Amino acid sequence: MCTDMAKKASAKQAEPMKLFYIFYNQERWDNWIKTLEGANFEPAEGEEVSEGEQMLYGFTEDITLSVLKIIRLYQNGRFTKEEATEKLDDVELIVMTGLPEGDLEEIIGSLQLSLLVLFTACRKYLEGEFEKDIKTLVKKGRGFDEENLEEALEVAANIGAAVVDGATCCAKYIKDDAENPGLFDEWLIEIENMSNAMKSLAKFDEEPGEAS
Repeated sequence: MCTDMAKKASAKQAEPMKLFYIFYNQERWDNWIKTLEGANFEPAEGEEVSEGEQMLYGFTEDITLSVLKIIRLYQNGRFTKEEATEKLDDVELIVMTGLPEGDLEEIIGSLQLSLLVLFTACRKYLEGEFEKDIKTLVKKGRGFDEENLEEALEVAANIGAAVVDGATCCAKYIKDDAENPGLFDEWLIEIENMSNAMKSLAKFDEEPGEAS
């Protein structure tokens, strides 16, 4: 009996301890929207980037980091694939559902389009089936026109999954001189943000019960 109890205790210790970390919530999203509503999206004299654009970049970075914390904790064995997928779904529901009315509608709609690759790539990574030849994937993705949204997203998601897995991308593939980057280029920019976020989270972990 003692041996059985010891085995059960050992098995219990081996299980990853549950976390209560809040990765993203509706209040956080709403606060960002309110902040953006008061921002000026016209650059000040002598400035190339407006106050609103700077805030929008911070907004995007905040979402990207929040999502990739889920992935990092999955990599650390804190979450099962199912738990990580569930938490990913929770954040996606907040970020990708609905649009604010007024001037921000187009801006947030564009943000949601660019973040499609974040959620799709993370889901693909969790499933474990993705290609890793970045150069070939970029060439393939650029071969699609704007009407082939699903095919281009599938390719971009493979690139994003590879980056989450540790591959290097995508600065050298981003066209800095493009005045109006296409959607695939927007996705490459977001994947580069993902790459930087994963580097910043290299030592990220949370103690069980810790809240954000």
